[in-house]
Amino acid sequence: MKFSVFQVSRKGGRERNEDRMGYCYTRESGIFLLADGMGGHPEGEVAAQLALQTISALYQKEARPVVQDVTEFLSTALMAAHHQIIRYASEKGMLDTPRTTLVAVVVQHSLATWVHCGDSRLYIVRNGELLTRTRDHSYMEQQSAGVIRMDKINRNILFTCLGSPTKPVFDVTGPVPLQQGDKLLLCSDGLWSSLTDADIVRQLSAKPVADAVPDLVEDALRRGGEHCDNVTVIAMEWETPDTFESTRGVITDSISDGVFASTIQAGVLDTMVEDLDDAAIERSIAEINEAIKRSAARKN
Repeated sequence: MKFSVFQVSRKGGRERNEDRMGYCYTRESGIFLLADGMGGHPEGEVAAQLALQTISALYQKEARPVVQDVTEFLSTALMAAHHQIIRYASEKGMLDTPRTTLVAVVVQHSLATWVHCGDSRLYIVRNGELLTRTRDHSYMEQQSAGVIRMDKINRNILFTCLGSPTKPVFDVTGPVPLQQGDKLLLCSDGLWSSLTDADIVRQLSAKPVADAVPDLVEDALRRGGEHCDNVTVIAMEWETPDTFESTRGVITDSISDGVFASTIQAGVLDTMVEDLDDAAIERSIAEINEAIKRSAARKN
């Protein structure tokens, strides 16, 4: 694989930055993740970090060097992250649980498949146009799509997230074939709440991601003003060998099958969190698989 990638996170007018992002890759597969810890609940940054750590740990186990069933992996990994957050809150004796949004995309075999929960978004831009973007799990987005009608409610409110007492609602989309020059952008709501989709597409199309992303973030912070939310973006450009030489990026051809690279680290929290326990992750997976078996048995 050959791709260019750039990521940045800036604290807006909030007390702390609860956003987290990162990416992992093997010789033939990559995953890009972004989580936005939710304000109004405790330790949103912990929820976001736990989500990224859990999913990247599971990706390391599955990508050998590719993930065999990407849709199943994304669904299982998201639920494992949710359970890890719930377990953390339980072990701490917390009255309220940390919560976070999540968007994650796996790219392999020139195909992109993604999962999202909440209002952190994925954009795919091709030849200067918006190919697709995720639809937020908010009442406003669902109403505009004609899924629900809500007249007397704050339509910006999310109706799902990771870490809530109820089972998260999420969407898995793809696979979508990628073409040379396609750009994938994952962002927190701090970006898209200040900029229009047209703004994002125009600026992302005009420059390499290493130049476009910082400009987008600065524009969002400026337009958001003193009360701007945190702005976090990770963007990737899919490239072929003849265009790659002139850009900064990642080449995975020389990586052996057993090698796994990641920008996601455990020690970046304001409050220290211990590394994930492999046994705990395995218990989460077993619980999910058992629930799936029970559900299938009831249908039969």
